[in-house]
Amino acid sequence: MQGVTITRPSRSPAVDPTSMVALTIDGGETPERRIERLISENPVVILSRSSCCMCHVMRRLLSTVGVHPTVVELDEGEIEAIGSGAPLDHVREWGTASQAQPAVFIGGTHVGGLESLMRLHLTGLLVPRLREAGAMWA
Repeated sequence: MQGVTITRPSRSPAVDPTSMVALTIDGGETPERRIERLISENPVVILSRSSCCMCHVMRRLLSTVGVHPTVVELDEGEIEAIGSGAPLDHVREWGTASQAQPAVFIGGTHVGGLESLMRLHLTGLLVPRLREAGAMWA
């Protein structure tokens, strides 16, 4: 390239380990506080274990009605770190990975798992509930 000069410093700048700060997002939040915040800030939230196939089915169902939920995938360490608290009691009861059911929250309220979401859809109550929560335009 014409007119461009690249200069390289002869030595790299000194790095003082005491002046370095780790970059974290919401570093002060516990997993349960982060989940509670996401549930309160988003109209539709799905909580699932990492790589849960039923979560994919829930997302597909919601996307067919025009809703794109916030999905929180929890690993084993995060599930174990969750303390007691009403909104997250079902997460502590997940047990083994084969028993795990994703949980959906609409408008900050726990709706249930995949069966509950399907029931709402088949009875025609899902779309009105999503509109009420602000996940869809009227």
